[in-house]
Parts: sequence; C-alpha cells; structure tokens
Amino acid sequence: MKRSITISALALASALALAGCGTGAEEDTGAVSETAAPAATSTEAMGPESGSPAGSAEAISSEHNDADVMFAQMMLPHHQQAVEMSEMLLAKEDVPENVRDFAQQVIEAQGPEIERMNAMLTAWGEEPMTDSDSMEGMEDMEGMDHGSGSGMSGMMSEEDMAQLEAAQGTEAAQLYLTQMTEHHLGAVDMAQDQVADGQNPQAVALAQQVIEDQEAEIQEMEQMLQELPDQS
Repeated sequence: MKRSITISALALASALALAGCGTGAEEDTGAVSETAAPAATSTEAMGPESGSPAGSAEAISSEHNDADVMFAQMMLPHHQQAVEMSEMLLAKEDVPENVRDFAQQVIEAQGPEIERMNAMLTAWGEEPMTDSDSMEGMEDMEGMDHGSGSGMSGMMSEEDMAQLEAAQGTEAAQLYLTQMTEHHLGAVDMAQDQVADGQNPQAVALAQQVIEDQEAEIQEMEQMLQELPDQS
C-alpha cells in the first residue's frame, strides 16, 4: 500500500513537471513572437532606401532655407552643362577610350542628381527646372565668380563650348578634361557653400556627395591629362 502511494505521488509529480515545461515553452514562444514583431515593423519603416546614398529616393524634408533653393537652382544648369559637354565628346571619333568612359560616367552620375534636385525644388514649393530653364541658367551663370573674381562657378562660355564642339580626337579629349576640371572645381565651390549655409538635410547630404565625388574625379582627370599624347 505504501509502495502504491509512492508510485502515485511520483506520477503526479512527473505530470506536474511536464505541465510546467509545456507552459514555459508557450510563454517563451509568445515572447519570441513579441520580440520579432517590432523587428519586422522596423524593417518596413526603414524601407528600401535605408542606408542609400544622398542621391537616392529618400523622402525630402520640407525644411529648407534660401541657401538650399539657390544651391538647387544654380547646380541644376551646372550639372546640365556637364552632361552636354560629355554628350558632345561622346559624339566624336578617335577619342581615347578611357576619356570616353569618363564622359559616360559623368552623364550617369549627374543625370540622377538633376532629377533629385528638381524633386527637392518641388518638395519646397518651387518650380522645377526644364531643359530650357537650364539653358537660360547657363547663360546667366557664365562668368559668375561667387564674389571671388576668379570664375569659381566653372561654367563654360559659348566660346568655350564652341571650341569643344570644333575639336576632334585627342585634342578634344584634352580640351574636355581641362574644361571639365574647371567645371568640377566650380561645382565643389558651390557645394561647399551649401554644406556651410544649407538647412535641408537631404540637400546638404547631396552637396557633400558632390564634393567627395567631384574631387575624386578631378584627380582622375588630372591623371588622364598627364597620360594623353603630347599635342605640341
């Protein structure tokens, strides 16, 4: 009798232990589910643009000041002229392949930035710039020096563009690289002003990206100029 009671007590203890384990497992599962849910929500909130570069589809803040607007309105025709110069070079024959590749790189980099800056102007309640607006902007910017007296904007004049149009082969490559280096220096100058004075976080980030990219491209162009055959 005593043995029977002991066995029953052990069976009851085992059953209670199993029940306790089952309850703990259910609670642990619930805890994992509750932890996982916020992670999924966080990923959705970040969206595909998270960690993307300054020129991406990241939402544009409406917060801005006059410096932001001026940056976009001045950089748009500046970029547009760089694209025009690059397309002009690509239409020529006998241009060194590395210079052609660089010109294509300029088009691919600055085209999306043009779209980005137009999106910024729209977000700020300003009119985006059409191609004709950009052409007018180019004419307005020719010879601008931002107060330095040294042509710091880097915009090419009609005469400069005509010279590039007329040049061929290696001579065209040399002229393109020389002009684009000056052009890039002007863009860096304007972008530095934006970093210092701008308020919109996306515009400031884009300006910083312009500085980094175009300073690297200036070094690349200087190297290509040294490698071109002597035209003298």
